[in-house]
Amino acid sequence: QVQLVESGGGLVQAGGSLRLSCVASGSIFSINDMAWYRQAPGKQRDLVASITTYGSTTYADSVKGRFTISRDYAKNAIYLQMNSLKPEDTAVYYCNADVVSWSSRNLRPWGQGTQVTVSS
Repeated sequence: QVQLVESGGGLVQAGGSLRLSCVASGSIFSINDMAWYRQAPGKQRDLVASITTYGSTTYADSVKGRFTISRDYAKNAIYLQMNSLKPEDTAVYYCNADVVSWSSRNLRPWGQGTQVTVSS
């Protein structure tokens, strides 16, 4: 079993900042890509940012220049620094990871999500 636990969400005014964290634990042999997704009410879950094993990053156009994804390989963790937040960033943010377990299974677990609310 592999678990992802997110933290750091909350209520912030437009223009403010938040930093999300996600830590993976359990039967982990290795982790390839890790990513942040978000889902607003009534909408599909969309990719926000991802980071590869080698540190290459990708971002959704809507967050480029405002959000930064980073990774701590020793802690099996990723972070999302969110600056200049806008009301349209309001969503539940989910962590996702491409995990190889000690039993050689390829897993793609999701965290439970953390709510980010940006007030205007």
